[in-house]
Amino acid sequence: MTNINSDKIINSLKNKDKVKILFVCLGNICRSPAAEGVFRSMVEEKGVGKRFEIDSAGLYGGHAGELPDRRMRVHAFQRGYSLIHHSRPVRMSDFEDFDLIIAMDDSNYQRLRSFATTLEDQRKVVKMIDFVTGFPQYDCVPDPYYEGAEGFELVLNLLEDGCSNLLNKLN
Repeated sequence: MTNINSDKIINSLKNKDKVKILFVCLGNICRSPAAEGVFRSMVEEKGVGKRFEIDSAGLYGGHAGELPDRRMRVHAFQRGYSLIHHSRPVRMSDFEDFDLIIAMDDSNYQRLRSFATTLEDQRKVVKMIDFVTGFPQYDCVPDPYYEGAEGFELVLNLLEDGCSNLLNKLN
């Protein structure tokens, strides 16, 4: 269920010719590149890929330049997603470059909002879970890094649900 801030920013982007979305997690090797891959696949499937610019980044730069975690790539591939993004840290220019910055959990959300230098930039930061409707028991997209296969599958389930709802709200 989206919150008021998410609804406002989404409504302001509905009629925009090009919507620029940045997905963010801690290391940019599991959740955010998966969200990028899932959303990219969905917009291409609907034939609206030209309307979106999609990227992902992390709040921790220690994985910069790396492909997504092998386990996430395997689980995503089994669902038909190709995760080829190379990790990068969040940049201050991301607040200028993107219309919507989507955080995977509360910690990511709070840190991103603390980086924003204006109220307008703060409003661009929303939570991925705000778009997830089929899993009301979750209050974030949990980090699967230290989990087994079930953790990666859960993340993909949450992202498929949330990305689908996000795309429907933007169209």
